[in-house]
Amino acid sequence: MTLYGDNQVSDDRPTVQVTAVSWPGEEEPTTAGGAAGSPRPAGGRPWWRRGRVLLAGGVTAAVLAGMVGTGAWAYAGDVPRGTSVLGTELGGRSRTEAAKELRAELEKRAGALNAPLTVLVGENRAEINPSDVGLAVDVDATVAAATSAQAHPVDRLFGSRSVEPVVTVDAAKLDAALRTVLGSQGRDMTMPAIIFTGTTPKPVYPKPSLTLDAEQSARVVRAGWLAGQPVTVPVVEKNPATTREEVDRMVAELAKPAVAAPVTITSSKGSVSVPPAAIARALRFSADDEGKLTPKIDVKRLRTALGSKLAAIESTPKDAGLTISGGKPKVVPGRAGQQLDSAALGRDLLAVLPKADGRTVTGELKAAEPELTEAKLAELGIKERVSTFSTKFPGGLSSPRSQNIIQAAKDVDGTIVQPGETFSLNAHTGERGYAQGYKDAPVIVGGKLVPGVGGGVSQFTTTLFNASYYAGLQDVEHKPHSFYFSRYPAVIESTIFWPDLDFKFRNNTPHGVLIDTAYTSDTITVSMWSTKIYDSVKTEYGPRRNITTPKTVHLEPGPTCIAAAGSNGFSQDAYRVIKKDGKVVKREKFSWTYDPEPNFVCGPKPS
Repeated sequence: MTLYGDNQVSDDRPTVQVTAVSWPGEEEPTTAGGAAGSPRPAGGRPWWRRGRVLLAGGVTAAVLAGMVGTGAWAYAGDVPRGTSVLGTELGGRSRTEAAKELRAELEKRAGALNAPLTVLVGENRAEINPSDVGLAVDVDATVAAATSAQAHPVDRLFGSRSVEPVVTVDAAKLDAALRTVLGSQGRDMTMPAIIFTGTTPKPVYPKPSLTLDAEQSARVVRAGWLAGQPVTVPVVEKNPATTREEVDRMVAELAKPAVAAPVTITSSKGSVSVPPAAIARALRFSADDEGKLTPKIDVKRLRTALGSKLAAIESTPKDAGLTISGGKPKVVPGRAGQQLDSAALGRDLLAVLPKADGRTVTGELKAAEPELTEAKLAELGIKERVSTFSTKFPGGLSSPRSQNIIQAAKDVDGTIVQPGETFSLNAHTGERGYAQGYKDAPVIVGGKLVPGVGGGVSQFTTTLFNASYYAGLQDVEHKPHSFYFSRYPAVIESTIFWPDLDFKFRNNTPHGVLIDTAYTSDTITVSMWSTKIYDSVKTEYGPRRNITTPKTVHLEPGPTCIAAAGSNGFSQDAYRVIKKDGKVVKREKFSWTYDPEPNFVCGPKPS
């Protein structure tokens, strides 16, 4: 670069300086009149000056010719001269030649590139195979990067540069492998919630998750793979979007005022008073995947809570349904109705709940058609029983535990699950409290049996889970008990607890599914009706292993103490084997480890 005054002019050509020479015996004129020196020949220019110009022109032409040759060398090929990848010179080559050269280099390094990669996740250390997570060098993308990278023209002549290879990875597979390494160090996010016990709002405070960020993990592993050194994958803490303080604010500003007094709904056909208990049932606080808590009115639950009260101003549409009669499904016709506009009612009701005065909502009546008509029902193909499962319960129908089981069965009976729909037991029954007909019965809390409202519903959950399991429906969410109970099949069972533990299955068939429940004085039965698509669904068990024996724990006697004989803990695998057209089309593994249930004694330890 040469500087001229205040302007910078870039000239990438080499600077050539040519010095004029004087021939011996010749003197250059020194005056304008030509007094010193020889006379000028015709044409006005001395012969010696013409010769000097010719000499300078020749030198310049030679230099320019050299520069053209050097420039052609510097700019030959697609990849700039002096460019290397992984120590391999690719400069001056075409894209095809550069790709071939790079692949040859990668083949030489195949042993190192395919060697297990050591990863450090928290306090855990493990090795993963690069091929299992899609770790590879993208040759074409790397050559493109080397080609498109800008090089200064002088660097093309004399410089060198190294281009980092483009590394690819399957982020989903890598995340799954790293989460296995993370293991028990991680924890799920505790979502914020506000739940009502009767008309008393209770906050569930958020807690951050300790987890992996898939995008960040992929970036770190891509950067560290070729170095041949252990890669430290960061474990990140992810906080829910709603804070503890915001939960408290929602309780104070909405949940408590909401149930402080009734709300009146008026319409062209009259008015209805909504008591605090019905408001508590309908007011829901739902958190999304990011943990943002949002209040809303579940109008369907509001209608259920109000029962016959709404009959004074609206007529509820009724879905067509099915009942089992004579061993076959029988259609129960639906009917149209006239209802308050649900969207407007939910919005307007939510708006007045924080107020102490002016708690009146004007509802608009609209024609309401049933969601499930007889025509739609006929298209679902619910025609035969595809599975059934029963469990036994002690105590007869008069015990609180048995009553809870039967109440849950009644809540679910007759439910139709559409194709592709996911059934949630918690979402279907809602909170199982006293107002919903549930009683106090033993539940497992903190590793021991204590009285709790809704105890025993886990037995219905297990029965429902097995009915869906043997129907071949997709398991979405379930969790076995921490202790093994002999009245349930090992591993293939499920507990439930509002609102943290749920049971969900998905209807992954092209047909509708009808849930039919029945009970006797000591059994509960759940059957699934649909169109049979599998030959059979069976369970194969692996042996029990890691047997652990219970310890004896003495508890303070009293009404909250429940004695238990204790049971062994163990680990076991169960395999769901599904056959169709005489062939196994699916084999799913279910595994669980049971803790030993202590031998709980209500009384002091003997001295």
